[in-house]
Amino acid sequence: MPVPHAAQPVLDRIRVGSAPDSWGVWFPDDDQQVPWQRFLDEVAEAGYEWIELGPYGYLPTDPAVLREEITRRSLQVSAGTIFTSLHHGPSVWDKTWAHVSEVATLTQAMGAGHLVVIPSFWRDDKTAEELEPRELTAEQWKHLTTGMERLGKRVRDEFGLDIVVHPHADTHIDTEEHVERFLDATDSGLVNLCLDTGHYAYCGGDSVKLIRTYGERIGYLHLKQVDPDILGEVVAKGTPFGPAVKQGVMCEPPLGVPALPPVLEAAQELNVDLFAIVEQDMYPCPPDQPFPIAERTRRFLRSCGA
Repeated sequence: MPVPHAAQPVLDRIRVGSAPDSWGVWFPDDDQQVPWQRFLDEVAEAGYEWIELGPYGYLPTDPAVLREEITRRSLQVSAGTIFTSLHHGPSVWDKTWAHVSEVATLTQAMGAGHLVVIPSFWRDDKTAEELEPRELTAEQWKHLTTGMERLGKRVRDEFGLDIVVHPHADTHIDTEEHVERFLDATDSGLVNLCLDTGHYAYCGGDSVKLIRTYGERIGYLHLKQVDPDILGEVVAKGTPFGPAVKQGVMCEPPLGVPALPPVLEAAQELNVDLFAIVEQDMYPCPPDQPFPIAERTRRFLRSCGA
């Protein structure tokens, strides 16, 4: 007798998209990156309907121009992205807000509802130079958590957007210990998490466990995998994030970890609408490399029910 297939889970609360990052885009302007027109053409052709803005200035910043470009390709924007260094305290607030308000203005104009907030790196992702200590002091933790709450409130009050903080390799919010410390010290009404499955695995965390433990704090997902063999070398040698990406530490699903079906199923069980944006860090990469990967990844996610 044929063995019956297990029923595919219904992932109807998950909205899948992709981002400039999956096309090797890390900077507003860089001659090693594909032109923004090509990214938009290919992300739509690969079967995605949702995108992020990527680094501010990569896509057109004139809302009318960008709206026309994405509408023509049947795309919608899920979020903008900002980098912050709020652990430095009130002295950086004005500079931070100037940048945030720029990105938030465009994000709001595109009809998106989220700002992904990435903490600043403690070592340079190009040169590997250590910019500051790896661990924050108690005072810096206080600056970080109160600063994020202040940011979350003002972004919501002025732009109607929710901030989702992105734990990230080579930042101060990276490991399970640091992520839990951050969540325990912040107000869920003001600050929630963008769980990047690849970065969390890179830093030793378990995404399914985090979703099951802190489900009410998961506001957004980035779908990403790491190659465990390359990660082993990276950890053993203390390789910084930028060079690790050049070695291929972030890999195409389903070739790495964590397995994405259990992550998606745990997210579905939260019973809230969640964006799940594919990101495969590939800076720098040949211009013809991203599109076939993006097509295969979309197909894979459909096979998971998303």
